[in-house]
Amino acid sequence: MAYQLVLNERAEQGHKAKSLREAGLVTSVVYGAGEPVLTSSAYNETEKVLNEAGYHSPIELTIDGAKQLAIVKNVGVNPVSRRIMNVEFQAVSADEIVEATTPIAIVDFDKSDAAKLHYTILQVLEEVDVKAKPSDLPKELVVDGSKLATLEDKLTVADLQLPNGVELVDRELAPETVVANVYDPAAEAAAREAEETQTEPVAPAEGEASAEEAKTE
Repeated sequence: MAYQLVLNERAEQGHKAKSLREAGLVTSVVYGAGEPVLTSSAYNETEKVLNEAGYHSPIELTIDGAKQLAIVKNVGVNPVSRRIMNVEFQAVSADEIVEATTPIAIVDFDKSDAAKLHYTILQVLEEVDVKAKPSDLPKELVVDGSKLATLEDKLTVADLQLPNGVELVDRELAPETVVANVYDPAAEAAAREAEETQTEPVAPAEGEASAEEAKTE
């Protein structure tokens, strides 16, 4: 079942929309169902739905009593307060194939042989774009980290578990594209310390002048 959010049409635009945000509302716009519809909604309810639905789950909007299925395309956030300022929705139909950005979740790494050796996993690909019907859009794509054992092991796009009806948008995204690597933090720390030790200047022994000082005497 889709998440639900109540929107109200608004006439305020530009600087006038600021007064709505100051009153505790989030301004928004709904594209894709004819002319764009300017809307607003209560802040707390909007924040709750966005946290749960993100960019990957359909939301059932109620706009002045009319129902419209949509997905989130963009969220404007205040860079200082991190409060939501504006949301862009894309109207969709239940049978339409839509695209959405979906996060990648690595599970069960703590059960792997690599974790038992106190290695750490570094995720380098955080999300991918997928396409599916709105009801089939996954909240996240799971990849199994329990099979990682050595520093040479890695997780790739080929390891992503795609649910039925879900495809990757970028067909040129190679199966061998790395999602996560394994590294040894202790070994890397030791290597950095050794490198720093080699680059530290050696102070002359007491009573000995440096080569540069000897030249000037």
